[in-house]
Amino acid sequence: MKAHFEAKKANPPIQVYSYQYKGATVYYETAGCCDQFSNLYAADGKLLCHPDGGLTGKGDGQCTDFTKARTEEQLVWKDPR
Repeated sequence: MKAHFEAKKANPPIQVYSYQYKGATVYYETAGCCDQFSNLYAADGKLLCHPDGGLTGKGDGQCTDFTKARTEEQLVWKDPR
């Protein structure tokens, strides 16, 4: 989260959600705006893929089932600025 506070505030504000996906806890970080990739991280912090965003809005194509397969959504953090 430190990197977010050092950067200019995004519009809309960045949010991080936890989900269960393929039997594991993952963390989904929303994109700030416009044609930016969202990020999906493993519990150990490893970047798994970009589920959505980018020029097409469909991410990087590496986890196309994320939106349908994810469960147990919980908001973990939202930029309070």
